[in-house]
Amino acid sequence: MQVVVKKPHIRIDGEITRPLVEYLRSEFGEIEIIENEDEELVEVIESNWYRSIRSTMNPGDNMRVYRKLYKYTQEALGKKLGNFTRQNISNMENGHRSISKAAAKKLAELFDVSIEKFI
Repeated sequence: MQVVVKKPHIRIDGEITRPLVEYLRSEFGEIEIIENEDEELVEVIESNWYRSIRSTMNPGDNMRVYRKLYKYTQEALGKKLGNFTRQNISNMENGHRSISKAAAKKLAELFDVSIEKFI
């Protein structure tokens, strides 16, 4: 079992007694209890959730996800890729402009992922 208190952030793993859970509730209010004794941890890319979401994502979606993950603005990503404007990046993310093989290669190198994500 795992108990997570949001504020202040406290996380307790292991065998947690009911009195401890009740104390945390009375002291901090809302807590999250995660019981996962029988659950097996799996790689996210092997999960059913990932497989279902992956089938709906296109190269532009992947580009947006990685850009936001790395906290780049569209303008900053355009500069890192060469001479792309913010509008060029927006058009690629929204599927109005395809991602060239050269740009896909630069994206893959920049984000350290497979080029297939952007083709």
